[in-house]
Amino acid sequence: MIYTDDHGYSDLSCQGIFEDVATPNIDALATGGARMTDGYCTAPQCAPSRAGLISGVYQNRFGMEANGAYSEGDVLDRFRTMQNLPKRLKQAGYVTGMAGKSHLGSNDSGDIARLGFDKVLIKRSKTPGHWNMNLQGEDISPQERKGGGYHLELVTDFACTFIDRFKDKPFFFYAAYRAPHVPLDPPPKYLKRFPGKMPERRRKALAMLSAVDDGVGKMMQLLRRHQLEEDTLIFVISDNGAPLKLHKLDAPTGPGWDGSLNDPLNGEKGMLTEGGIRVPFAVYWKGRIPNGQVYSLPVITLDVAATAVAVAGLPRDPELDGVNLIPFLDGSQKAAPHESLFWRWNDQSAMRKGTWKYVRLNEREYLFDLSSDIGESKNLAALHPNVAQEMLEELEQWSTELTPPGIVNRAKPAKRTAGAKYFDWYLDGIRDETKPATDAAKTPLKKKRRYQKRGAG
Repeated sequence: MIYTDDHGYSDLSCQGIFEDVATPNIDALATGGARMTDGYCTAPQCAPSRAGLISGVYQNRFGMEANGAYSEGDVLDRFRTMQNLPKRLKQAGYVTGMAGKSHLGSNDSGDIARLGFDKVLIKRSKTPGHWNMNLQGEDISPQERKGGGYHLELVTDFACTFIDRFKDKPFFFYAAYRAPHVPLDPPPKYLKRFPGKMPERRRKALAMLSAVDDGVGKMMQLLRRHQLEEDTLIFVISDNGAPLKLHKLDAPTGPGWDGSLNDPLNGEKGMLTEGGIRVPFAVYWKGRIPNGQVYSLPVITLDVAATAVAVAGLPRDPELDGVNLIPFLDGSQKAAPHESLFWRWNDQSAMRKGTWKYVRLNEREYLFDLSSDIGESKNLAALHPNVAQEMLEELEQWSTELTPPGIVNRAKPAKRTAGAKYFDWYLDGIRDETKPATDAAKTPLKKKRRYQKRGAG
């Protein structure tokens, strides 16, 4: 499981949107398997998105609503006691490991091991790392990692050490690269790959993604050397959409753009519009998933756990909210994997059903037909009130199962949140035109080609 961080929808070169991005190794997985055009995360923010991925259930069920207080105390205790993905796979005889960014409790490798990961390297940015296995594949007591090294390369090195050590056993590895999340910190050797005129934050983001892509290439080479490629199911997904706070003229909340982009989607990290939750999403399994697929039915990161559990030979657990994607990708199942998908994030909620997308912020409601409006530019709620009402009722019914229940999390103070500013800007066209454009906003980026509706949803 390869999980990137604040990596916008545009930024795999196989998406065919921008010319400047270069991800040949990830592209090879997407084109050698399935590129999921309508792949979603479970939240537009780090901690809840990761909790949904690792648990396999909507994280709102156990109260992991957002970063901060929601990912601490009783909520974190409930998460720690759950039968999550690594714990399930351990029951099937798998060795489990992770490297990179956790955002699920402390950054102590011993704590992370109690989530079900046998071998752990916690490393993000320039902060001290923590691990319980070294790069020679030797077990050590949980301790701070001393020494230098670029964090993205260390994630790859640890993953390769893990594969080398456990090549003769079934294994699950979670490579959680903190890229291109700020602070943007690529070494010069990656920056040099992206010459020419562009915003510097854009250059740095592309460089960090290039480092991740190199890591994917190294892992694939190792799997092939050990003749494991045909035995290995691989997902590449981002935790949420890119924050566009600096790049867009007068973006609502000031500096913060990480250099990644969400085109042609509307909105950004922190929103339940497509730009916040539709993400790069590829699935690869040589010999099992036919290559060259552009799969355009909605899927979600919840499906990772359900698929892995099925592949490992474990019985289906109705508590998991995802589905096993293999029958849908090998052609044996023709129906859509999901009838409906749901989201709640603080005072926002959303639902997708077929090509319809319903979005709500407190009392504001929006209805979009994604088959003709991937950019969510035309609110059809007034034109199709019956569709909007039916989707609202289904969303409300789903929300009764959450902690706390409701389509708005009433545990959050009722006030004008940052979400309102985002919705003003991206959906309602209410903009502050008094601020000057930033240098980043003035620098155009060249589109690769006109975005094709085929494969767009």
